[in-house]
Amino acid sequence: MAKESTFDIVSKVDAQEVSNALNQASKEIAQRYDFKGTGASVEQNGELIVVTANAEERVKAANDVLESKLIKRGISLKSYETSEPKQSGKVYRIEGQIKEGIDQATAKKISKMIRDEGPKSVKAQIQGDELRVSSKSRDDLQAVIALLKDFEDADLQFINMR
Repeated sequence: MAKESTFDIVSKVDAQEVSNALNQASKEIAQRYDFKGTGASVEQNGELIVVTANAEERVKAANDVLESKLIKRGISLKSYETSEPKQSGKVYRIEGQIKEGIDQATAKKISKMIRDEGPKSVKAQIQGDELRVSSKSRDDLQAVIALLKDFEDADLQFINMR
């Protein structure tokens, strides 16, 4: 009897790369002429990333700088969720968060997609914040990876291919 092959689908972000992107963005905002006198800043408070400035368009521009730094560092914007700019006093704020792990709704969506569009021999099971995909055929597993490469709801990585 053939041994079953498996791999895991996860959504992880390198925390050090996020920290580096935040540092680069705050340095660029401090140096750029168009941010002078706007009070623009990028800070991380625990899990929350806070972008502030004294005007709505300036806070959006500062957030764009942060997003460009995240992309350069290899972090997908699918993992970075932001709120709309909110005014508190004289300051506008955008609050963002780096999303890790696959939530239940997204995991069910991926599992359904594998069942509906993937090869019939493939089984997917939800294990906490990741999915384990198994099949007797490695080719079927690679077909599932190809199917999920362009998944739009989350940044997915495929690990532990056995």
